[in-house]
Amino acid sequence: MIQLSLAEIAEVVGGTLHRATGDEVVTGSVEFDTREVTPGGLFLALPGERVDGHDFAADAVARGAVGVLAGREVDAPAVIAPPVDREGGNAYVLSGDADGAGAAVLAALAKLARHVTDRLEDLTVIGVTGSSGKTSTKDLIAQVLAPLGGTIAPPGSFNNELGHPWTALRADEDTRFLVLELSARGIGHIAELCEVAVPRVGAVLNVGSAHVGEFGSRENIALAKGELVEALPEDGIAVLNADDPLVAGMADRTKAKVVLVGENPSARVRAKDIVLDEQARARFTLVAPQGEAEVRLAVHGPHQVGNALTAAAIALELGATPEQVAASLGNAERVSAHRMAVSERPDGVTVVNDAYNANPESVRAALKSLATISRSATPARRSWAVLGPMAELGADSVRAHDEIGRLAVRLDINKLVVVGQDARAMHQGAHLEGSWGEEAILVPDVTAAVELLRDQVRPGDVVLVKASNSYGLWRVAEALLEAGSK
Repeated sequence: MIQLSLAEIAEVVGGTLHRATGDEVVTGSVEFDTREVTPGGLFLALPGERVDGHDFAADAVARGAVGVLAGREVDAPAVIAPPVDREGGNAYVLSGDADGAGAAVLAALAKLARHVTDRLEDLTVIGVTGSSGKTSTKDLIAQVLAPLGGTIAPPGSFNNELGHPWTALRADEDTRFLVLELSARGIGHIAELCEVAVPRVGAVLNVGSAHVGEFGSRENIALAKGELVEALPEDGIAVLNADDPLVAGMADRTKAKVVLVGENPSARVRAKDIVLDEQARARFTLVAPQGEAEVRLAVHGPHQVGNALTAAAIALELGATPEQVAASLGNAERVSAHRMAVSERPDGVTVVNDAYNANPESVRAALKSLATISRSATPARRSWAVLGPMAELGADSVRAHDEIGRLAVRLDINKLVVVGQDARAMHQGAHLEGSWGEEAILVPDVTAAVELLRDQVRPGDVVLVKASNSYGLWRVAEALLEAGSK
């Protein structure tokens, strides 16, 4: 963060000084975990389900923080944020926040992030949203932009009311690009995040059925995702997926320059001659007004082509050449955990850990990657799909799980292991599509899945593990890799 005194911070957020002169200067990072506090930092006192950050204010200062941003009085130098009306907005809802102190801190944090990003005149803010692929694309964008100048991006999927401003406050005078991932639980959420750090570049990847249980329809999801392009200025850039009609249609909702990307011939930045290798890594020709270049991706899965095109379009618009983009994409690695992490055991078993999250679109993409990897060898390798529930699908849940089970059969996946009763329709769909015997198996939990796989997986098999993060199926992948190292 840029250097600010506690008095300046109090003025920005409309707060009051507590046990502080105001002359204390924040020279370090802004943190909400005392273990991450650095000398000169600012500590955020946030409540949680088990502990309240306000109780650790003194500890944060002892670890080097010069002050605390708090929602009520603490035993340390602090800026006390003003209360907010939690009933009047969509954001600032925290578990354990009985008195609203946490909501006050988050609202103040948003104001502080806006102040800092507005002051950084050479900073370009890039926002990314979509039903799936946000984190992987954000990681690619950051790696492609890094050669052009200092670049900041959030770790993992840090994309909500806390992660968004926290990431923005990592920017300082040396930062040229700030890449932010925007998520939403309802209409208006993305618009609010755009007020925290105003984007000049906005990319919408897709409109799928993730969170349809919360939004009610894909059209409502599109309405929410399109808030990003609506927030762009006239001299901004909207990067839209030409292969998704709901996304391409957002061109009418922005005053910014529109750049379409995809395999569609209408795309300004597109891929042609796509080929997948034995690890489902794509090779293609990047075609853009700036020229053509051959791209070989190091990340896995055919869906990464679209993600790479989005990153390429942004970099090209911000001054990179096609050759620079191709080189950066070729060197770009998977950064965030549990997302198409392909590992091979000493006995030749390949484990694909894609268990961070799951929705119908991302599961279909993962199954196609599994089919590619398993069939690229001669003879073909035995394929396992270990799939758990897809969350937040509402009334579409049974149908969506049924369709995934049927797709696994159509793709000729050898073994389907369905984990948990919430995904039972996936198992039923596989049987209705024609699986028989033990080709499709329903197990009650992660422990049962691990026991089954340890007993039946053989050298050379390929195992995909995928589910919504809350179900913890990444433990299946880790158990398989641990077993293979013994």
